[in-house]
Amino acid sequence: MPSSTAVIATAHASKYLQQLCKHFAHKVSVEFDAERGRVDFPFGDCRLSADEKALTIDCETKTDEEMERVQGVVFDHLKRFAWREEFEASWTVSA
Repeated sequence: MPSSTAVIATAHASKYLQQLCKHFAHKVSVEFDAERGRVDFPFGDCRLSADEKALTIDCETKTDEEMERVQGVVFDHLKRFAWREEFEASWTVSA
């Protein structure tokens, strides 16, 4: 099962975690609080964690194609919510 992790440096990690989870909750199963979140997409699962310095996103899927999709969905939405900030997601992938 492929998995990947991205660490996004931001002082607003908790805010973005909550925005992402609230948004995704309109369509998929989500659990979250201010520091941790879980999003269960049909094509993969993501765990999010926030601290004062970064938002960490851990994703797990069944295929590489699903991994590309889940990474794209999560990062595209994060860029929309965090449009005032400039950052890149560097995903660390493991099989």
